[in-house]
Amino acid sequence: MKEWLPAIAANKRNFVAKKGQVIFSEGDQVTGIYFVYDGNVKVHKKWGADKELIIRFANKGAIFGHRVLGKQATNYPISATALEESLICYVDMEFFDASLKVNPGFTYDLMLFFAEELKEAERKMRNLAHMPVKGRVAQALISLQEQFGTNKEGHVNIELTRQDLASYAGATYETVFRVVNEMVQEEAIIANGKKISITDTDKLFALTQDTNM
Repeated sequence: MKEWLPAIAANKRNFVAKKGQVIFSEGDQVTGIYFVYDGNVKVHKKWGADKELIIRFANKGAIFGHRVLGKQATNYPISATALEESLICYVDMEFFDASLKVNPGFTYDLMLFFAEELKEAERKMRNLAHMPVKGRVAQALISLQEQFGTNKEGHVNIELTRQDLASYAGATYETVFRVVNEMVQEEAIIANGKKISITDTDKLFALTQDTNM
């Protein structure tokens, strides 16, 4: 509510995160909640001994670090790293908690956001268990285009390394490298370094329907 805006202005802290900067790490003590004013942040979690799984990407307007909400949360269960130079807003946990208590509309919107995020997490876990790697890579590319759109050259408007794409799809680098080359040969996508263009969405969507369920 607008009456709360001066309080937000007095309690928030903006800072610039450089490309590759770790904003917080899995296991760090919880201090507050973060929002992206500009840029892109990957939210990721350890997966096995030496791998990571990218849970989601937070771009302009997105919240991250919110999984710590709850009385028992004392440590961040995930890490957050800037993919490019990003302007980040930080709000400490005590003030954020107070904001929820006095702004019912904001609290309701956050509840809806949690519900959507839970559905997405369940879908991703189902895909990891039942969908072949090629389908998971196809789904990852479709999701990235839906979230970030395309630039004037027709590329998905986020540049990811093959390793980050692999971490997002829940696969190994070597497998994703092979799958991307196959998709290029099948004329479903065009890949040029970190730039990828989807040329046949129907082909990619068909791959996502191929499950072992």
